[in-house]
Amino acid sequence: MRAVFLDRDGVICENRPDHVKSWAEFRFLPGALFALRRLAETPFPIVVVTNQAIIHRGIVPAEMVDEIHVRMTQSIQRLGGRLDAIYYCPHRPEEGCFCRKPKPGLLFQAAKDLGISLEDSYLIGDALTDVEAALAVGCQPLLVRTGRGALQSDLVPQRYPEVPIFRDLPEAVSWILRREARILLTRPLKVTDVPLAAPLG
Repeated sequence: MRAVFLDRDGVICENRPDHVKSWAEFRFLPGALFALRRLAETPFPIVVVTNQAIIHRGIVPAEMVDEIHVRMTQSIQRLGGRLDAIYYCPHRPEEGCFCRKPKPGLLFQAAKDLGISLEDSYLIGDALTDVEAALAVGCQPLLVRTGRGALQSDLVPQRYPEVPIFRDLPEAVSWILRREARILLTRPLKVTDVPLAAPLG
């Protein structure tokens, strides 16, 4: 089963230089809620994977990050979207954990929990770390220019010229939906794809 993974800050919400420390500081990026509503119409799990070192830096407790995620999910649901799971890394970079992007630990955990085929999935991020986490597991990375992507959209093509770059989440989602439509059109028809006839009488 394929999935769509999303980074949080800089993809769904504004990426603050002093971090998103409370729900009062959380701001959805323009078009993000519309894009998530479009994704919700697909059968793919929608999974957030985000680094949140502010926890181990002692800036906010884990409970505050959890509250932000609950409120974010509720806001998305009210407008017809959905998030199926949220995974975050609380560690500082110097802790050397396996879950902090660009390490792929969050993706491996989600795949194990949700039965996701990583090599068939997508990851939309705004940073080189997102791209490298996706490539580490064979996932299709997409970079958006919102958040840190505005600064890294020149760096990524130098290292990974095959990675598509988009203005924002709505544009990236449109690309995924067009690509998926082509896959369905070109995929050989299987017997299981043909609906069974309803019994007569």
